[in-house]
Formats: sequence, structure tokens, C-alpha cells
Amino acid sequence: MARVGLVMPALDEERALPLVLADLPRGEVDQVVVVDNGSRDRTAEVARAAGAFVVHEPRRGYGSACMAGLAALFGEHPDPASRVGEPLGRDDLVVFLDADRSDHAEELPRLLAPLREGRADLVLGSRVLGGASMRAMLPQAWFGNRLACTLMRLLFGLRATDLGPFRAIRAGALRDLGMVDRDFGWTVEMQLKAHVAGLRVLEVPVSYRPRIGESKITGTLSGTLRASWKILSWILGWRVRLRTPRP
Repeated sequence: MARVGLVMPALDEERALPLVLADLPRGEVDQVVVVDNGSRDRTAEVARAAGAFVVHEPRRGYGSACMAGLAALFGEHPDPASRVGEPLGRDDLVVFLDADRSDHAEELPRLLAPLREGRADLVLGSRVLGGASMRAMLPQAWFGNRLACTLMRLLFGLRATDLGPFRAIRAGALRDLGMVDRDFGWTVEMQLKAHVAGLRVLEVPVSYRPRIGESKITGTLSGTLRASWKILSWILGWRVRLRTPRP
């Protein structure tokens, strides 16, 4: 059976992280990698205490943290001490999950099932299909999410309801996408590239609740604006790129 590696970016999540790790279903994940993205609290210590493998990534950014976690899982991290024992192979599975406990880690099998059954290459946990309220998914995040999904449908024919971070993908497919974004564009980059590459993408409903602590993105005006600009830049930039003839 395919092994499962989980990447969990974390920035000052000392309170929420132990709860998220405790919620993970036993036997579903072979390696949990928590990426400490420059925390000022005890994020790294509580992660280790709960049995997670900790990687430090001082360069801030959601994408930077995801890349560092993948490098650890694939045995390619520049620091040998930050590589897990046996690297994931192309047929193994990678899960991304936030550390703020807004998603329900116990629903992980719902995302893994379509991959294990050969029905999908990328499975997206949709908070919208799961009935997320605006109390959990703040109004600015809700609006930005709907705008991005509408633009992707109009410009690419890509039908999606959410850009949610709770997702699972085949390791080989992920490597082939050649992910590059180091901050807020990571999720939309993955969905756009997966669509263009012809991957089988499936959305499944997932539950969502108010996060523990303040969001580093939608919790501030500057974070909201920067995330919105990056996401729109990816969508519009890829539309231009695909229409530009190659030499």
C-alpha cells in the first residue's frame, strides 16, 4: 500500500498544534512533518513532543514551508538532519493540512480514499461543499475564494468550489507539477497546474470551524490584500502564459 506523508506548515501554533496532531486518525499517516516557519512560541517543542518530525524553514511564506516539508519527505532537504528516514516514492501520497485546527484532521480518510481507489490524482477538501459558515471562513476569505474560483472557471474551464489548504495528491504527480510559489499562491498554483496537466481532480466536502488564534493571512488587512493579489496574479498570469505562443 502507498505510504502517506503529511506536511503541516506552522507559525506560532503552540496552542492548536497538539490538538491537530491528536486528531489525526491512527494508522493513516506514516510520517508527519511539521514545518516551523519562524515561530516565536513553542511550536517546534510541542510538535516533537507529539511525535512529529520537525523541519525549520526561516524563510516566511506558506509555499516556502510546504517546499521545506516536501524536501524532507523526498529526502532532498539540504540539511541531512531534516530528511525523514525513507523518502517517499512516486506512488506514495502527500497530504497538506494547516496547523490551526480549522480543518478536521479526523476527516483525512475522506481525502485519501479516492487516491487509494485510483479515482483521482489530486483530492481537494472543499470547505464550501462542507457547508462552512462565514463565522469560520471570514467574509473576506469567502469573497476572495469565490472570486478566484469564478475566474478559474471563466478563464480555464476549471470547476472548483474552494482553494482550501486541506488536500492530498500523488507524490509523483506533485513532483511533475514543478511547484514554485513561496507564499500565498501555493494552493491556486497547484490547482491551475493540475488542471493544465490533465490530472484527475476531485473535490470532497470537509468540515471547517473557526481557527485557534488569529489568521496570518485573512486576519489582517495587509495579509488579505497580499494574498488576494498573489492569487489573482497566478490566475491572470497563467491565462496570458497559455495564450502566448512558444518560440
